[in-house]
Amino acid sequence: MKFLRFVLSVVLMSLATVAFAQSDAHKMAEPKAPAPKSEAQTSFDAMKTLAGDWEGPVKTDMPVEAKVDIKPLLHVSMRVTSRGNVLVHEFQEAGTPLDPAKYDHPVTMLYVDVDADRLTLVHYCDAGNRPRMTGKISPDGKTLEFDFADLSGSNKYGHMYHSVFTIIDANHHTEDWTYLLPGDKPVHAHFDLQRAK
Repeated sequence: MKFLRFVLSVVLMSLATVAFAQSDAHKMAEPKAPAPKSEAQTSFDAMKTLAGDWEGPVKTDMPVEAKVDIKPLLHVSMRVTSRGNVLVHEFQEAGTPLDPAKYDHPVTMLYVDVDADRLTLVHYCDAGNRPRMTGKISPDGKTLEFDFADLSGSNKYGHMYHSVFTIIDANHHTEDWTYLLPGDKPVHAHFDLQRAK
C-alpha cells in the first residue's frame, strides 16, 4: 500500500510539473504588445508616405550673377527600398531624360540611424559633396525639418544646408531646400508638388 501511495504521489507531482510547464510555455508564446515607436521611426514612417512620383513648380531666390537656369517645373521621385529601411529621393527638371552628363539629378537618401535614434538625410549633390542632416517631426506630424550635421567632400561650390518637407495631404506636399553658396550665402528653393497620376 505504501508503494502505491508513493507511485501515486510521483505521478501527481509529474502531472503538476507538466501542467505548470505547459502554462509557462503558453505565457511565453503569447504575443507581446509592440514597443512604442521612437520619434525617429515615427518621422521616417511619415516620410515614407511620400513614396511615388511628384511634379510641380519650383521658385528660388538664386542670385542673378549665378547664371543658373532653373526650369519652372520639377519632377520628384521617391521610393522605399532596402526592405523598408531607406527612402530614395531624386529630382530633376520635368520632361528631361536621366542623362547625368547633361542634366542635374541629385539623389537624397533618408534612413533611421538606429544607434543614434535619429532620422538622417544624406544628399548626394551635383556639387560633388554629401551633406548629412538630421530630422525632427513637428508635433502635428505634418512637417519634417532637417538641420545640417556635417559634410563629406569639397565645399568649393557650396553645399545643401537645410530642408523642410511639409505634408499638405496624401497628394500634395512642399519641399524647401536651402543651399549655402561659398561665403555662406543662402539660396532658397521652394517646390510645390502634386502627386503625378
